[in-house]
Amino acid sequence: MNDSIPTQLRFPASAGFTVRAQFDGGALSSDFGAILLRGTDLQTGLISRLAGAIHDKRHPSYISHSMTDLLRQRVFQSACGYADGNDANALRADPMFKLAAGRAPLDADTDLASGPTLSRLENNLTRRDIYRLAKSFVHAFIDSYAQAPALIVLDMDHFEDPTHGQQELAFYNHHYRHHCYMPLFLFEGLSGKLITAILRPGKRPTGRENAAIIARVVRALRQAWPDTHIILRGDGHFSNPELMALCEQDPAMDFIFGLAGNKVLLPLAQPLLERAKSHYQSRCESARHLGLPAPGATRLYDDLSYQAGTWPKAYRVVLKAEVMALGENPRFVVSSLNEPTAELLYRELYCARGQDENYIKAIKNDRASDRTSDHTFLANHMRMFYACAAYVLIHSLRENTLAHTELARAQPGTIILKLFKLAVRVVQYKDRIRLSLPTGCPVKGILERVTELLYQTQRPPAPA
Repeated sequence: MNDSIPTQLRFPASAGFTVRAQFDGGALSSDFGAILLRGTDLQTGLISRLAGAIHDKRHPSYISHSMTDLLRQRVFQSACGYADGNDANALRADPMFKLAAGRAPLDADTDLASGPTLSRLENNLTRRDIYRLAKSFVHAFIDSYAQAPALIVLDMDHFEDPTHGQQELAFYNHHYRHHCYMPLFLFEGLSGKLITAILRPGKRPTGRENAAIIARVVRALRQAWPDTHIILRGDGHFSNPELMALCEQDPAMDFIFGLAGNKVLLPLAQPLLERAKSHYQSRCESARHLGLPAPGATRLYDDLSYQAGTWPKAYRVVLKAEVMALGENPRFVVSSLNEPTAELLYRELYCARGQDENYIKAIKNDRASDRTSDHTFLANHMRMFYACAAYVLIHSLRENTLAHTELARAQPGTIILKLFKLAVRVVQYKDRIRLSLPTGCPVKGILERVTELLYQTQRPPAPA
């Protein structure tokens, strides 16, 4: 097709008018959110911190895009819903992304990087770069607090990242029955803040590997917050002696881990299960006599002292004896906490880790952290970090700027849809830039609040 001939779109007639459309609107963008992300980045200094963690081996004479510009472009595009590096080929001239990167939006010589340039960035990283980037997320998490918190809950969880080619270190995992990566995500369980993330091969992690990663994170946290109480929380595959020993070394650290039933624990749980079963059957009989529907599950809680052969000592194990229409469902949790009651420890403290899976979904589904289709492992690690950085910026925007608004507890996808995906016309004058939003914008009040707060609270980027 000849590009000189304007493309015309045809639509059914409406209200007695013929309807046609052409791509001749000029400097328009559908991503107003890029400028909001810039304000949040200036507030947090995240991108400058991440850029400082990468050793730039390029010759200064041949650099058109600084490391900060490259990361800012890629992370902002990811946060606005463009997960693929190839999207940069179409968006490099987008006026809002150029403005968000600190460039004149309508000058032809200020276009952003292309997809191949971003691909070279990903494929030139070293293991040390990746390590420093992971560490930078930890320090960004620490700096997000004005003062040391009294308590943080370090939620740990892996999720399956399917692979579909010849990616390095993509192993077959029999549990998921396909080749995959198994990245580890660390969140603060009370606030939902990302602490850091590690892309891992697809095999099940060992206790030694988990402990090595957590020890490095805790070491950085302890340097900043020596007196903060840290609770490690995770599901059953974190209940290993190495992590327990790590907690034993720190008097201000405890753990709550899921625990699989075994030939020792299941017989010990049988008396409580029998009580729960008797109680459930009694409730069913009462419901039948009254003509009511079958009752819900009956749950009883108790605790006991138990030491597996590999554990450093005996720990408190909380048992949940659940009986329902489908049968018995005993569950176990091991913890170094002694004060909470068995029911409180299980229902309020352990079960709250389910929220961690929602945080992972926000990174995986809304930010496409599983778009790890590069051949090399380190490049895929960097792609996951783009999604992590986008999550951190959106979480900071929601927690600090959208507080007391209807989007204060919204999912990232909702914020993108309602706040970022707004049409805007960009007009560049000699000394100023004017952005024209739709007159009937449904989030006008929120934008007035958000932009004013970001304008008042911006600060220079934090040092790397």
